[in-house]
Amino acid sequence: MSLFKKIFSKEKKETLDKGLEKSKTTFFDKLSKAVAGKSKVDDDVLDNLEEILVTSDVGVNTTLKVIDRIEARVSKDKYVGTEELNKILREEIAGLLSEVDSGNATEFEIPERPGPHVIMVVGVNGVGKTTTIGKLAYQFKKAGKKVVLGAADTFRAAAIDQLQIWADRTEVPIVKQSMGSDPASVAFDSLQSAVKQNADVVIIDTAGRLHNKVNLMNELSKVKRVMQKVIPDAPHDVLLVLDGSTGQNAFEQAKQFTNATEVTSLAVTKLDGTAKGGVVIGISDQFKIPVKYIGVGEGMEDLQVFNKFEFVDSFFK
Repeated sequence: MSLFKKIFSKEKKETLDKGLEKSKTTFFDKLSKAVAGKSKVDDDVLDNLEEILVTSDVGVNTTLKVIDRIEARVSKDKYVGTEELNKILREEIAGLLSEVDSGNATEFEIPERPGPHVIMVVGVNGVGKTTTIGKLAYQFKKAGKKVVLGAADTFRAAAIDQLQIWADRTEVPIVKQSMGSDPASVAFDSLQSAVKQNADVVIIDTAGRLHNKVNLMNELSKVKRVMQKVIPDAPHDVLLVLDGSTGQNAFEQAKQFTNATEVTSLAVTKLDGTAKGGVVIGISDQFKIPVKYIGVGEGMEDLQVFNKFEFVDSFFK
């Protein structure tokens, strides 16, 4: 199928394959049991497939869409053998992901604009938010971009310290204040500094607490308003970081944050340590928000630009 022509480098593809190994192995172990002794895709096979997709954290709504698509293929083609099921699954899930405007990029790119491209990063503590910011800084710098970090998660001293470690490691400037400072003030200073330095990208960390949605909403709204005093259309991207290993909990976090602020893209982390890689398919489909990055390992190179065709190709290889 021409959709699946190779567009990643060999090294990137190997990293992606390895990162999705647990998800893939678990999925296909279940699938092979579901079709054992069957020669064609019938109602029993579809019922079993539905259960496999749900338990792989694809999510109920997305699973039902996939099953409907496969049922339509089976009724149209009259006879579909179980050996074709993998190919059909791969095509229909790629088609579903294609309905969300994302996942074609292969490199770390930003839109061309005058002044810095502003990314505001949101997500609960523990999902890999600070690590994702550090890896993004590394990747953008490697791509020849000038990067500035803003430590606007002033709720925890550890968050500021962690971001400083990443700034040192990647050798990019960081703007920070003391713990308990006004996050909006840090964001304001970060953008001013980025403009003065002619930076290409400024990445702003924010507090990751969801104890009170109204407070979160108010805080993020204030950060945005203050940033717009420096760059009127900032932030250009509100990136929500989700921990893929939490499965259905990642759906709940996505729901909470999309209710609290306008999220424009997603990063799904920790996919290498889990069998819940299907969560990427479900979240992308359900929230209609593009998955922009995925974490498939601990190394700095292991944050990848999400490409739906490469992802599906690796998952169903």
